[in-house]
Amino acid sequence: MFYVYILKSLSFPEQTYVGYTVDLKKRLNEHNEGLSLHTSKYGPWEVVVYLGFKNEYKAIEFEKYLKSGSGTVFRNKKFL
Repeated sequence: MFYVYILKSLSFPEQTYVGYTVDLKKRLNEHNEGLSLHTSKYGPWEVVVYLGFKNEYKAIEFEKYLKSGSGTVFRNKKFL
């Protein structure tokens, strides 16, 4: 499975992050251990929502959408 996920910072609740991975548990640990440049200063993180895809291309496209302008509005309205 290919996962698209939304994280929310526990220390800075207004900070969110959208990502893609094949190993969600490992990736969350990497974010919380400060191994990601984009999320290291806002940790610790919690998973708000994740979606599993069988098709890698569709997962990547959905991640891109969630990072777009209309995708940001969608994720804030539906998931945050």
